[in-house]
Amino acid sequence: MAIEDLETEISNAIIHYWATLTDQAEAQQMSEETARGRRAQVVGGAQMDGFAGLIEDALVEAGLPRDSILHDHDAVLPGYYRATKRWDIAIVIDDELLGVMELKSIASSFGNNLNNRVEEAVGNNTDLYKAYQEGLFEPSPTPWVGYLIMMAETEDSTGPVTVREPNFPVDDEYHDASYIDRAEQLCLRMVRQRLVNAAAFITSDKENGIEGAYSEPNPELTFSRYLSSLVSHVRTHLDYKQSETGSWDSDEEES
Repeated sequence: MAIEDLETEISNAIIHYWATLTDQAEAQQMSEETARGRRAQVVGGAQMDGFAGLIEDALVEAGLPRDSILHDHDAVLPGYYRATKRWDIAIVIDDELLGVMELKSIASSFGNNLNNRVEEAVGNNTDLYKAYQEGLFEPSPTPWVGYLIMMAETEDSTGPVTVREPNFPVDDEYHDASYIDRAEQLCLRMVRQRLVNAAAFITSDKENGIEGAYSEPNPELTFSRYLSSLVSHVRTHLDYKQSETGSWDSDEEES
């Protein structure tokens, strides 16, 4: 992975998140000015766009043409249990789907929002894999699937949550677990159940996050590991294409 000082880049994405969420224009401008030249339409809009731009830059440095990295309305793919799904990022090159990912955050209403995120993540990824199995992305290789979620650290998200068990006992992992603990379990279990190739879980509190502070509670779910997995997948594909055709040249594709 070629990006230097990744920690600073993540901090800039955190600043952008909190600045956008709280409408702090000065901090948002600072995060944009220190961004690494990524497209203006990626950085500057939605709260997670700092991460989207960082991911895009890493992929371009890995050899992908920038226009093969699709965002939001351009990142629409067919589903199996539904007609289409709009992903946060999709990688499509030479009519092949290399990867998809969702970039999510929760800063309030943690119970309802986390339940919605769980249902979305499990459903979306199940639908994607079924669409792949049914040949809807031919001649694509198995796509790399990623999930990134950032959760705000507050009294509501860090304290233990009581669970009701009127009929059957819940999984022991959820006893006295906070919403942050539950979000971590979502990411970890999706990785271990192979619903995703990699997941990243980041937390940050508003007061320190506006200065770029963040935490990564689980070493299996760091952004660095997430990005390394994605870049490795892309490079493997590009190397294969080059060996197959002998003509791949990312510099030519970008010009």
